[in-house]
This record gives sequence, structure tokens and C-alpha cells, in this order.
Amino acid sequence: MESKLRNIKSAFEAEGEFCDKVWYNRCHLRTKEELKNGEVKLVKKWKPEYSTQKFMSKDIWEGAKKAAKRIEKKYGKKNLCPYDDFEWGMINGKLSAIRWMLGDDWDQLDT
Repeated sequence: MESKLRNIKSAFEAEGEFCDKVWYNRCHLRTKEELKNGEVKLVKKWKPEYSTQKFMSKDIWEGAKKAAKRIEKKYGKKNLCPYDDFEWGMINGKLSAIRWMLGDDWDQLDT
């Protein structure tokens, strides 16, 4: 079997897709649920004494909602979730491997 090397552009495109999907699920949907449950509160103006685990500024949340809409439009909402544990492992593994190939440390999964 012959190996096929992909070009750097396709590696960056794949990294962007997996990063978007991880962000959408791990950050956006989780924050949306935390806001709904009252675990996180929206504030009009951010203050340094606020905990980022308990408060979010309204303008940050508005930006996150716009980003989520762009991601939904780009990939289709049905292609963003739900994922089972195996699929999550594959997505995170692919993201880590692509980022390693592009020069990051292993297990770099920040979004």
C-alpha cells in the first residue's frame, strides 16, 4: 500500500474543523446549559473579581452565539453532535495528532 502525503493546507483545514467541533460542544453547548441552569450568570460589565467559572459578560456570550451560528451553518447542526465516547476520542485524537504534526505539543486540545 502506498502512502499519500497530504498538503499543509488540508492539514490546517482539518485542524480548523476539529477545533470548531470541540469548541462548539465542549465550550458553547456546555456554557449554554450552565446559563440555563443558573450555574453561570451573565453580567453586563466584567469585573476582575468575577470567577470565569461562574460569570460571563453579555458581550462575550453574544460573540459566542454568533460563532456558534457560523459553525452550525458551515458544518450543519446535525454534524456537530451528539457524539458518543468513541467518536469524541477520535475527534480529540485527530485534533491532537494534526496539531502535533503542525508543531504543537502532544495533547494540545485548547479551543
